[in-house]
Amino acid sequence: MSTTPIATIQHQGLATWVMETALLCEAENVVWCDGSHDEWNRLTEQLVESGTLIQLNPDLHPNSFLARSNPSDTARVEERTFICSRRESDAGPTNNWHEPEGMRSKLTAKFRGCMRGRTMYVVPFCMGPIDSPLALVGVELTDSPYVVISMRIMCHMGTQVLEKLGTDQPFIHCLHSVGAPLGAGLPDVPWPCNDEKYIVHFPETREVWSYGSGYGGNALLGKKCVALRIASSIARDQGWMAEHMLIMGLESPDGAKTYLTAAFPSSCGKTNLAMIVPPERYQKIGWKTTLVGDDIAWLWPGKTGKLHAINPETGFFGVAPGTSWLSNPAAMQAMSKNTIFTNVALTRDGGVWWEGHSDPPKELIDWTGQHWTPDCGRLAAHPNSRFTAPAEQCPNIDAEWQNPDGVPIDAIVFGGRRPTTMPLVFQAFDWTHGVFLGATQGSETTAAAAGKVGTVRRDPMAMLPFCGYNMGEYFTHWLDMRKHIQRLPRMFHVNWFRRDSSGKFLWPGFRENLRVLEWIVKRCQGKIPGHETPIGWIPDWVDFCVDGLDGFSEEQFDAAMEFRRDEWMAEIMSQNEFFLRLYHSMPKELMCQRELLMARMA
Repeated sequence: MSTTPIATIQHQGLATWVMETALLCEAENVVWCDGSHDEWNRLTEQLVESGTLIQLNPDLHPNSFLARSNPSDTARVEERTFICSRRESDAGPTNNWHEPEGMRSKLTAKFRGCMRGRTMYVVPFCMGPIDSPLALVGVELTDSPYVVISMRIMCHMGTQVLEKLGTDQPFIHCLHSVGAPLGAGLPDVPWPCNDEKYIVHFPETREVWSYGSGYGGNALLGKKCVALRIASSIARDQGWMAEHMLIMGLESPDGAKTYLTAAFPSSCGKTNLAMIVPPERYQKIGWKTTLVGDDIAWLWPGKTGKLHAINPETGFFGVAPGTSWLSNPAAMQAMSKNTIFTNVALTRDGGVWWEGHSDPPKELIDWTGQHWTPDCGRLAAHPNSRFTAPAEQCPNIDAEWQNPDGVPIDAIVFGGRRPTTMPLVFQAFDWTHGVFLGATQGSETTAAAAGKVGTVRRDPMAMLPFCGYNMGEYFTHWLDMRKHIQRLPRMFHVNWFRRDSSGKFLWPGFRENLRVLEWIVKRCQGKIPGHETPIGWIPDWVDFCVDGLDGFSEEQFDAAMEFRRDEWMAEIMSQNEFFLRLYHSMPKELMCQRELLMARMA
């Protein structure tokens, strides 16, 4: 952390922007962040003193802290997230659009004086390995020290990034404020924020302005804002892809390494799959899994002729509830130290707890700071409570996870939470068919969710909230990429959540999902056949490993793999609303894919 005089900064454009913004926001101090351990120690001590952080028991979680946000500031605010492209059609019907100059005027008024009494931190950051050809450099100006320490975990930041900028390199301008100026002599609050929030993207000028929230993707602007919304726009212009995908490696007993990416809507087990540990039987015969990234993938045609992928982040910003030593031991080990927990419960001995962690303790302090017991009728942790942990602490982090040239991708996997219709796994016929599968993926509403039971909520490529431009043009970009990839990856669709007539899951899931990944790997390697059906290629019983899966019969396999023409015709009809919404920009190839599917069902 440095109070470097602006006059000593070599990048004149950056220095001018910082000075002008400090004057606009009326910041009391300007601090240039260097990303050092000393800076981390000073800021965490400051945040503990102010009540924003609680230091956890160092014997349980060394160098780790708990934050409790304001109850009004606990998640992304999609209804207040805007794409301010010059033309409304460039944002498309699935994004909130606002005319850019009008939004600038509105936000300038909001930011005027917003940092009064506060320090403005200058956070140079880089998404992606610093030497990667895709690396994107940004600078976030923020009045939140919580954001500074979180960005230090989630990306490369500090002096090394400032040096990369040199004297004139372009960078993404990111401005953030919690929107809570301090009057003279007035006390601060542990979690300052504003009831009025704006998360605004200007794709043509590569800018992000965020006001009113201190939480997660609303404030850590390198994450969803830059690494997906702005990056997706840049990727379209430059011929690569910014995707909401995990990246993982699978090493088979013969030593062959296969990398895949996967995109799932929320609540579909994405993080658990990214960090999957092979079942004991698979470990004994030599199967290994590695993690490159759990959330975002940047992909481009690599030197090998394959699609290559990097993880632009250096940390995990994971949902805590449901994470345990049973469901995701790799995540539990990753968050064992040097971690910031937000909105989880505090145990009597200075540890953390959340629903699904373990058996409930007799008493806790819940995420709002109140005394909690198992029978009190409240959740101990917020459903969207988080852990921010360094990726390098994951026990199976891939040796190539920071390779600037990325890893070669052999498979792309889509999926959703579907109690009916979708088989456990099937393979697309070709790239265009695979894009169609990704474009129509979604999850089915249940009795526990808002909306009509059985309605499929479409989330194409899991990018619906994160695509920085028109979704129809996004599909076109996917289709165009096939022209630039010499060795196209195979494409698959999975569904761990199919149920029988009594409502029971047909597939055991969790670590046993590696059996599905094994079939995918062997299909990529050309080692096993697939059975052709109207929806794609599916595995035969004899080619799918169920050894050691006690009680799982061929009849159960057939039920998990079954496709029913009546359900698929209903599926095709349910796509109508989504296709009509994007009609003016929907590529004709996807319309044809839908017609071909209907023809195959005849």
